[in-house]
Amino acid sequence: MLKLVWHNRQGRKVDSKTRTHVVSCLIEGCSIRSAVRIAGVARKTIMRLLREVRQVCADYQDRILRNLKSRRIQPDGPWGFLYCKDKNVPPEIASKCACAGGVWLWSAIDGDSKLILTWTPGDRDARTAKHFVDDVAERLSSRVQPTTDGHRVYLNAVEDAFGCEVDYAMLVKVFESAQEETRYCSAKYASCESRFVSGNPDPKHISTSFVKRHNWTVRTAMRRYVRLSNGFSRKVENHAAAVALNYFAYNFNQIHRTLRTSRAMAAGVTDHLRSVADLVALWENVERRLERAA
Repeated sequence: MLKLVWHNRQGRKVDSKTRTHVVSCLIEGCSIRSAVRIAGVARKTIMRLLREVRQVCADYQDRILRNLKSRRIQPDGPWGFLYCKDKNVPPEIASKCACAGGVWLWSAIDGDSKLILTWTPGDRDARTAKHFVDDVAERLSSRVQPTTDGHRVYLNAVEDAFGCEVDYAMLVKVFESAQEETRYCSAKYASCESRFVSGNPDPKHISTSFVKRHNWTVRTAMRRYVRLSNGFSRKVENHAAAVALNYFAYNFNQIHRTLRTSRAMAAGVTDHLRSVADLVALWENVERRLERAA
């Protein structure tokens, strides 16, 4: 079994304080190279730390975000890309990296606590939708009202995952077609239509506003989703690592301005606010268990 020991430029073991410093930089949206300059740790070491802390964050959230009592959820997610956009993927990269090109970040937000229940990076297709919605359903302990946009793959995915035990509605937005093609300019919003799909959804809570606002938070806080920048991922492993780390910080470390608690506290998942030092302590406990097992 791999012994998890990381070293900086001088060959010394990276201590807890330095790990906390590096992780804090990454959470705050610093690029890898700026984290190198701030923390004084080698770039390869930071990349290894990122991938390892990703496993800790993903495993912890997968284990603890269960039996949630959410009543209203909103699934959606922003678009990004790995290596380059679909139209620019060269044949030699396509043969080596099947994930190169566009990637969607599927996520589900609790409408009350603003907790992110789960997330899945992948294509915007029926297979990914089924995997994602099945995961959402497994984490809930009661009947729920999901509201999605008009993407048709949600229909079968929600039916397969929840059956008739769900109050499901779609909010389909209509946009005006632009008169002129303008680069990086979105179409103007025209109207929306609420569609009752299953059960008895409450019309007052048919909305995707929270998850759309969350998409903006993702693009603001997560370097790899910032538009028109060079912070995109070159490897799917690094992309998944950044997503897991940032969602740990979003759910457990950050205080929601309106709720005045962390999202995890508002959802009843934990009773105290977690710090980056707490994450590093959890990480080092995992390392010690692996070392003893080895």
